[in-house]
Amino acid sequence: MALIKSISGIRGTIGGNPGEGLSPLDIVKFTAAYLTCIKEGKKGYGKLKIVVGRDARISGEMVNALVTGTLIGMGADVVNIGLASTPTTELAVVGENADGGIILTASHNPKQWNALKLLNEKGEFLNDAEGKKVLEIAENESFVFANVDDLGKISEKDFTDEHIQLVLDLELVDVEAIRNAKFRVAVDAVNSVGGTIVPKILKALGVVEVIEINCEPTGQFAHTPEPIPENLVETAAIVRASNVDVCFVVDPDVDRLAIINEDGSMFNEEYTLVAVADYVLSHTKGNTVSNLSSSRALRDVTEMHGCTYTASAVGEVNVTTMMKATNAVIGGEGNGGVIYPASHYGRDSMVGIGLFLSHLAHSGLKCSELRAKYPEYTISKNKIELTPEIDVDGILLKMKEKYKNEQVNDIDGVRIDFDKEWVHLRKSNTEPIIRIYSESKSAERANALAEKIIADIKGFC
Repeated sequence: MALIKSISGIRGTIGGNPGEGLSPLDIVKFTAAYLTCIKEGKKGYGKLKIVVGRDARISGEMVNALVTGTLIGMGADVVNIGLASTPTTELAVVGENADGGIILTASHNPKQWNALKLLNEKGEFLNDAEGKKVLEIAENESFVFANVDDLGKISEKDFTDEHIQLVLDLELVDVEAIRNAKFRVAVDAVNSVGGTIVPKILKALGVVEVIEINCEPTGQFAHTPEPIPENLVETAAIVRASNVDVCFVVDPDVDRLAIINEDGSMFNEEYTLVAVADYVLSHTKGNTVSNLSSSRALRDVTEMHGCTYTASAVGEVNVTTMMKATNAVIGGEGNGGVIYPASHYGRDSMVGIGLFLSHLAHSGLKCSELRAKYPEYTISKNKIELTPEIDVDGILLKMKEKYKNEQVNDIDGVRIDFDKEWVHLRKSNTEPIIRIYSESKSAERANALAEKIIADIKGFC
C-alpha cells in the first residue's frame, strides 16, 4: 500500500490501513482540511461552492461519495460534474463561479491508484503555501464539521458541452480548415473519461470519421495508462491498419496528449507542445515556457519565431507561475501537457487537439511529415542510487561548481546546458536518489552524456 501527501494533493493505492493507503479515513480528513483552508481565505463570504469531477477509475464512485459527503458535511455546496476530465473540472470551477474544486484522479497511475487534486477559485492548482497549509490542517485534524442546519447541498451538472464550446470558440482553432481537410482520426482513451469527451470534440471540430480505441469509460485500463511509446505498441498497430490521418492518445484524466502518426510511428509526446507552439507562434508572437526536464526543441522553435523561451521548475503550478510572470502565449510540459492561456492556465488535451488539427490542416502535410520539420532530440532518463549518509545537496553543489562555465540553472536541482544538449539533475524527496535527465541529438549521445554525469557523481562520492 502507498499514500503520498504533497502540496498538490493526496494520492495512494486503494485499500489497507489508514495512513498506509488511500483509505476512506484519509480521504475524509484531507477533504476536510482542504475546505478548512479555503474557508480561511474566504471569511465573510458566506456558504462556499466546490466543484467535484472524476475520471473513470473503478474506485471513483466510492471516492466521490466520500469527498462530496465530507464537503456538504463541512457546510459547502457541491457541484458534482461526474465523469469529467481534469481540464473540464478546472474550467467548471470558473464557469460555476465556485470557490474551488477537487479532481478525483491519479492521472497516469495504474487502476489501483486514486487521488485528490486540489484547485483554487481560478480552477488552478494550489500554490506552495496553500498546499502546505492543507497538509498542516490535515496533520493536526484542525477542522470542524457543520451542524444540521448548516449542511451543504449537492447539485449535478455535465460540463462536457461547455468545455467543447470553449475550445471551438478559440480564435486559433480553425474549425472550417479542419472540416475542409476531411480528416479521419483515431483516439485511444485507455477506457477512461477521455472516451466521453474526445470523440465528441473531434466530431464537433468537423472530423469526417472517428475511430474509437479503448473509449468505454470502465476504468479497466486497456494498457499501462501513461501515454508513452512503450505502452502504445498495440494502438500503433491499429493505426497502421486503419488508414487514419492521425491518432490522439490521452491519459486517464485527459490532461496529457500524445500523438501517433498516420503510419503508426510516434510523434513523441515531447513534441506535442512543440508542434502546437509552432502553430500558435506563427499567429501570435510571444514568450513560451516549459519545465527544466522538457525538450530543447521548444526553445529552438520559439527562437526560430524570434521569441523568448524560459524554463521553469518541474510541476504544473511552477510552469503556470512562470508563464504568468513572462506573459507567455503558450507553454506546458514535455509529457504532452499543453497550457494555452487564451483558454485557461491548465494542461488541456482538448485545446491541444483543436490547435494541432488546425496546424495539420493549414500545413497540408501528413502527420509524419509535420513531425519531420522539427529539430530531432532524444531524452534519456536515468537515476543513481546513493547511500543514505551521502549529502545529495552537497553533490549537486559540486556539480554546479564543476560546470560553472556552462549555462547552469538551479531553480529545481541543477540543469546544465551545453551546446545543443543538456542534463538535469533532481534529487528525490523520499530517498537518496538523483534522477538524471539528459537530451541530445541521438539516444547514443544522450546516454553518453548521462554516463559522464553519473561518473562525475561517483567521483564526488
